[in-house]
Amino acid sequence: MAQISLSASSPYSPSCPLLHRRIFLPCAFSIQAASNSNSPPPKVVVTRERGKNAKLITSLAKQGISCLELPLIQHTREPDRDRLSTLLTDTVFDWIVITSPEAGSVFLESWKAAGTPNVKVGVVGAGTASVFEQVLQSSKKSLSLAFVPSKATGKVLASELPKNRKDKCTVLYPASAKAGNEIEEGLSNRGFEVTRLNTYTTGPVDHVDQIVLKQALSAPVVAVASPSAVRAWVNLISESEQWNNSVACIGETTAKAARRLGLRNVYYPVQPGLEGWVDSIVEALGANVHL
Repeated sequence: MAQISLSASSPYSPSCPLLHRRIFLPCAFSIQAASNSNSPPPKVVVTRERGKNAKLITSLAKQGISCLELPLIQHTREPDRDRLSTLLTDTVFDWIVITSPEAGSVFLESWKAAGTPNVKVGVVGAGTASVFEQVLQSSKKSLSLAFVPSKATGKVLASELPKNRKDKCTVLYPASAKAGNEIEEGLSNRGFEVTRLNTYTTGPVDHVDQIVLKQALSAPVVAVASPSAVRAWVNLISESEQWNNSVACIGETTAKAARRLGLRNVYYPVQPGLEGWVDSIVEALGANVHL
């Protein structure tokens, strides 16, 4: 893997040292790109579910980067979601482990329905932690955000979560049905007793506006925040002729999914999160300028 350096004269040169990696693959997808003749084409396509792209759009706008919102995924309930509030009411866990903003939002809804019991929460990174900001500012303080790993990945979280000095340390892990098993396997291998609940799942949106899609295809960079979003994008372009622009991923897990699906020019930050994601987008744009 090669790392790209941007010249000081690049209009998208970041203000801090680059921490990003670029992945190249020999194959490329193809598609017919189109631009909006009435306005300059967007630089970046943001693809999170509707209503959850604002922070990224705002961060990029501060650097003069225009965005096009094209939600590619949506969340739906899983049966375990109905069990979550009951379990929180009836059972005390040493840890609640949350590994995505959506898992955090679902947990908070059930936690409130359970009467806001005392819980100690560990989160995978700053992006997930931000979901708890409003609750942490309340006066009741029945929820404690007690752990963030040194690197925002499930593997590191499972290896670093503090273990109480007793025979049994219990963990409740509410997650997406599509999340991997590295959390519960890593924790179980360390002696934790893990209860996993699949509270939601992620899938492609039911409809994509074809006019917006044509605009998206002309953008230099598509920003994706999950393997599900990568799959949805690939499904949109897989039957076409040519598309080989850049993909900026929120972290390494999503980047690996992009690589497995055959996308080239994949960028991601070493440390997952909004700030690193923005830097990866900036780097991808800078590379595009020099092509």
